[in-house]
Amino acid sequence: MTQTYLFHAGEATVLAKDGQFTDAMPEILIGRTDGPVGQAFANMMAQSKGHTAMFAIRACNQLVRPATIMVPKVTLKDTANIDLFGGVVQSATADAVVDCLVEGIIPKDLANELCIISLVWIDPRCAKDPNLDKRDMYRTNYEATKLALKRALNNEPTVEELIANRHRIKHDMNDWS
Repeated sequence: MTQTYLFHAGEATVLAKDGQFTDAMPEILIGRTDGPVGQAFANMMAQSKGHTAMFAIRACNQLVRPATIMVPKVTLKDTANIDLFGGVVQSATADAVVDCLVEGIIPKDLANELCIISLVWIDPRCAKDPNLDKRDMYRTNYEATKLALKRALNNEPTVEELIANRHRIKHDMNDWS
């Protein structure tokens, strides 16, 4: 693991159970507050219509460390999706960050020197689904956030893995080749 913690990127996808639209696909940046990730973090405090940034908190007055800002990847157009973002997804993200501290994935002694930007996916169909399973939405976002953070701090996948898999693995949406 790089000791400077200047700039680490990671992503993960955790699929929903059958019949749900609760797949989670966070894209994570983690780095020092006095570096490029910290600068990007501060710049995200400006709001953009439909892509409102929000801190990850475990509960009111319980901002997680490292400070984490969440930004939706899709435009949130209605209160129902905004409630999912600021409820289930926020809770799952916050718990994943704290558990990464507990498990030593994120060094505790750097918790106040690092910050995290998490771009999160909410399928617009979730809020309108009468069978929405919020527990599954929590599970997928929690697991994917932890995995993305672990991958980011371990620089995964490695360059060697990417080269080895260049012609064996295709993008899931690649149906044209």
